[in-house]
Amino acid sequence: MIGLAARLLRHRAGPAAATLLALVAGVLILVAMGTLVESGLRFRAEPRLWAAADVVVANRTVSHTFKEFGETTTSTVALPEGGTVDAAVVDRIRQVPGVAAVAGDDAVLIGSPAAVGHGWDTYAFTGRRIAAGAAPQADDEVLLDTRLGVAPGDRIDLVVGGVSRSYRVSGTADTGSAAVFFTDAQAARLSAHPGRVDAIGVRMVPGADLGAVREIASAAGATTYVGKDRGKVEQSENQAAQTLLIEAGSAFGVYVVLLIISVVAGTIGLSVRHRRRDLALLRAVAATPGQVRRMLIAEAALLALVGSAIGGPAGLLAARWVHGELVERGFVPASFPRADGLFAVPAAVGTAVLVAVLAALVAARRVTGIKPIEALGEIAVEPRRSGRVRLIAGVLTLAAAGTSGAFTLGAAGSTGALAGAIGMLYLFVIAVALLAPKINAYAARLLTPLLPRVWRISGYLAAANLRANAQGMATVLTALVLSVGFGGSVWFLQTNLERQTTTQSSAGTLAERVVVAPGGLPADAAREIRELTGVQAATGVRRTQVVVRALGGIEPVGAQSVDPAGITSTMDLAVREGNLADLRAGTVAVSAMQASSSGWEVGDQAELWLGDGTPVTLDVIAIYGRGLGFGDVTLAAETVAGHTAGNTTDEVLVSAGPEADTALATWSAGQPGTEVLDAATRTRLISTDLALGAWLNRLLIGVMVGYAALAAATTMVMAALARRRELALLQLVGVTRRQIRAMVQAEQAGLLGAAVLIGATIAALTLSAIVNGLTGSPIPYVPPLGWVAVLGGTTLLALATTVWPVRRLLNAPPIDNIGVKE
Repeated sequence: MIGLAARLLRHRAGPAAATLLALVAGVLILVAMGTLVESGLRFRAEPRLWAAADVVVANRTVSHTFKEFGETTTSTVALPEGGTVDAAVVDRIRQVPGVAAVAGDDAVLIGSPAAVGHGWDTYAFTGRRIAAGAAPQADDEVLLDTRLGVAPGDRIDLVVGGVSRSYRVSGTADTGSAAVFFTDAQAARLSAHPGRVDAIGVRMVPGADLGAVREIASAAGATTYVGKDRGKVEQSENQAAQTLLIEAGSAFGVYVVLLIISVVAGTIGLSVRHRRRDLALLRAVAATPGQVRRMLIAEAALLALVGSAIGGPAGLLAARWVHGELVERGFVPASFPRADGLFAVPAAVGTAVLVAVLAALVAARRVTGIKPIEALGEIAVEPRRSGRVRLIAGVLTLAAAGTSGAFTLGAAGSTGALAGAIGMLYLFVIAVALLAPKINAYAARLLTPLLPRVWRISGYLAAANLRANAQGMATVLTALVLSVGFGGSVWFLQTNLERQTTTQSSAGTLAERVVVAPGGLPADAAREIRELTGVQAATGVRRTQVVVRALGGIEPVGAQSVDPAGITSTMDLAVREGNLADLRAGTVAVSAMQASSSGWEVGDQAELWLGDGTPVTLDVIAIYGRGLGFGDVTLAAETVAGHTAGNTTDEVLVSAGPEADTALATWSAGQPGTEVLDAATRTRLISTDLALGAWLNRLLIGVMVGYAALAAATTMVMAALARRRELALLQLVGVTRRQIRAMVQAEQAGLLGAAVLIGATIAALTLSAIVNGLTGSPIPYVPPLGWVAVLGGTTLLALATTVWPVRRLLNAPPIDNIGVKE
């Protein structure tokens, strides 16, 4: 059967090429996406600071245990601000028998140059020698990594906590990262969390038991890391990249797999459908159902393997390009290793082969399920009805899509809104695929009186074709709906997110000026600016994250800590309930989206974790509407003081008249790198940052939309080329080529009209649900030329992939085509 399958593929180059193209593109996408996920899964952070430690004690995650459906589940997330450990734990561990050395790390975030500082005691745990110079002896001395480009005796300015200080370089070393080592006393003074340490390194004597250390760490709410896990305490930038690759690749990978299943199944199904005559003839000459199935499986498997041979290497090249772009745009550090596809390639190949084989089995079910003597008669006419199982499944899927849509639209701000909206899109497309024969038949009945009026005889023929071929055109309708649905929904999702974020930030910023600095501003910058001449109000803002309970566990959400003094004069969060002026230590204001998700109301007590894992219970004093522009949680600066990785302010919003310009300029001149921006410039910078940050989402969404368009194109080309016998017969009975072309155009107009109407409705519902879940407004923003591009592009695609093949068929003598295969 394999040899027969190969010979048949050579004689059916068109359908085989279309199926092969879908498989090649699918494998390429899967390999590229899978390589990103594999890179994240295989990454293991090597310890640098704690390379010579036997065990590291740190607090890097927060866990929450809850019961759901009678089962106990634990949800764990990484702490946004890193987490700390009580410094007293260092002395307790030092008393444990068998401990040879112990040191607590007072980590210091350095804004300029970007680096992380440590106390000198931790240097002994790096296991590295000093390259030049000596250890720092005075508080104004530091030892630096060689990559910072300095030598012993040089002076260097370091910005810590928004304040620039000058240090003498006492020595240099290759530490494996941009590290700076202070004296222990200086590191403790510069630490953003006095009395607590970032991590604790422990070296044990040979054969000593770690049990006592683990008990002390557990009692302090910390975790012990040994062996290769020690690297998890460090390299936060690499671990953030690891999380990004795994989460983004996995989330979009699931959707891409579903899309590939739909496309490949549709392409193979259409190919088998157009070969019913050949397959029926094989049955009539005594081929068994098993032999026909094995032949179709062999064809599909051969195409999948050839597609994998082409798509696999292309996917690896695509993965290399994507990795380079991620590094260049700052998503992934240059030191982050890229996987070689050892697991991604076999997984992609296996998926492609499995999908192709299953699609062939499903497509062959009808041909192999009838008696041989009935086979030729079965394919003589197009079946008028689809199966009852298909109809029931379609109705149930449509009901599920409607339920999902109702839930998403009704859950204003729920975290389930996004997942529900994307799920709704897939459910609607699947429902259309199952109900396509019924939809085509109904559309044909509606178009029967209309098409002859516009296209006369050609319109009459087109209407008759649509009625007779409702079942056969189901795949074409599905492909068109898929293209319009994806293009009109997920493509505009990122546009809506960026627009809403920028709009909310701009509308909610009442301050005329914004003071910023690359390494952050001092924590008391707002107080100092407030005292300047002409300044009416000044609000310091620091962006952070907090961890809240969510559906199915816990999750980090965006937050801001602000100096409450005069906040109502510098920002307008569009408060819906409560009063933002009541914000102080022990209170919190939340967005409407977060309030809906967590079930909070004004006056409730909100239980959450600060960025370093500290649990707090805060009184909800206000609910506001501009969560995208300002974060879902707003806290008083006093609440988060000492619970962030750095003791700085990201920006200060200033409300002042023109007379304050001179005072602001004088103050900023005394701060390293400080700038005073107007509100409009700040909005433009935010918009630019959002566009850069959204690049990965746009790339992944573009891949999905492009693959959907490719599926529509190949499907319609296959459907058009399969009509050579039909078109030849029409020519032989006297229908002119011009009339046939008009007939095809009329058919496409009818199909395209139905597809655009259904696809646009699905896209509008999906996009509206997503935007409603994020902003509370069900009216999405679509760029002026957005729908023109989607609908116009789909129309051109449909016409080009149908009119061109038909024109090619009409150029051949009809007598040559009347006797050939479908």
